[in-house]
Amino acid sequence: MANKSTKLGTEPISKLLVQQAVPASIGILVMSLNMIVDTIFVGRWIGSLAISAITVVVQPTFFIAAIGLALGIGGSSVLSRALGAGNHAKALKVFGNQITLTFFISGMLALFGLIFQDSLIEFFGADDSFKDIALVYYRIVLYGIVMLAMCMMGNNVIRAEGKPKFAMYAMLLPAIGNILMDYILIKILGMGMEGAAWATFISYAICLAFILWFFIFKSELRLRWSSLVLQNKLVKEISALSFVTFSRQAVIAVLGVLLINVLIKYGDALDVASYGIISRMLMFALFPIIGVNQGFLPIAGYNYGAEKFSRVRESINTSIKYSLVLAIIVFTVIMIFPQEIVSVFLSNSDNLDAQTLANNDEILKRTPSALRWVFALTPVIIIQLIGTSYFQAIGKAMPALLLSLTKQGFFLIPLLLILPPFMGVFGVWISFPIADFLATTVTGYFLNKAVKKDLVKA
Repeated sequence: MANKSTKLGTEPISKLLVQQAVPASIGILVMSLNMIVDTIFVGRWIGSLAISAITVVVQPTFFIAAIGLALGIGGSSVLSRALGAGNHAKALKVFGNQITLTFFISGMLALFGLIFQDSLIEFFGADDSFKDIALVYYRIVLYGIVMLAMCMMGNNVIRAEGKPKFAMYAMLLPAIGNILMDYILIKILGMGMEGAAWATFISYAICLAFILWFFIFKSELRLRWSSLVLQNKLVKEISALSFVTFSRQAVIAVLGVLLINVLIKYGDALDVASYGIISRMLMFALFPIIGVNQGFLPIAGYNYGAEKFSRVRESINTSIKYSLVLAIIVFTVIMIFPQEIVSVFLSNSDNLDAQTLANNDEILKRTPSALRWVFALTPVIIIQLIGTSYFQAIGKAMPALLLSLTKQGFFLIPLLLILPPFMGVFGVWISFPIADFLATTVTGYFLNKAVKKDLVKA
């Protein structure tokens, strides 16, 4: 098979960005819709407290799966630059080491998570009102979490090869499968939270099956068993860049635990359900912006490895312009239609008991204003996303790490500790736009400085 990755260094940046970002955006959209529909099904067919349960379970399970995401993004930065430099042998070894690291690390964490499941589910914020249903969902999802980690890693490698359409399919197929299985297992078979969990498990299996098929029949990375043997130098290089993404995900997990516990302390389980809805919307509404960001990574990494610095500069500017337009559209929709968005997640059917109906009404009162505050500075966050990705793409692990932690780690977590004692639950929601502004200011400064220094060659 001809090497398709070379087009990253030759074709027009705008064309490449569209080619990379559109499939990535569609994949993220479908995956986000999967999470949205999953939450809608659970909220309407099981109850609003089931949304609280899923919101809590997402924290530990996605922390484990983030191993695959981190090794996928970090390793693919090394892989992209190796392909850009024409070093195909190194690219093969990088991919093999990514597989081995992802499998063993996520497997050990999954085992730990199952052994200490009761303590962990309480630590991550479940209270007595929804702990039991949270455990049902947590236990089954964790059985398949290694598959999800492998999928997240493999998806980023597919994109690094310059084959974004296949990366899109890897997200689209399991999302469709999950929605279908949700309907069958929850609605038709009445399996409740257990059905929701098994539907998620099956979606992981579908994704892994497709990724295995891709690397066996379609990839230019033809692995040998020797590629799976860990090499110290490569492990260090992959780990240094992967640590950026993993640290960000670890901080997000800590943030999630803190946020849920703060909401329980100053509010109640219904506020956790509100956050569950908002967190789903964060991923869904920002899918085109995240797609542009993911499309930017392999383009910048490849061209930096090929020392085509003018193309790297162009990829930064083009990505920011495209993202800004998309962010303004997202912002406008959220500001105008918050009530309508929240109502989609909740049922007012007469078949529901009086308590569930009362809970749904209360969530519908609380969530729209919170949604507006969380999205208040959406148009400016693109600088933070592109800036962090630039440093990661060119292999500068420490700046990428520090900038990736600015919003959640350096600003949002402290704000959640400072504001709610004085402002209650409102202090949680107002913390988001403040953190966005501060993180964007810091990232913008360092991105501008680095571009002037690093990309001076034509």
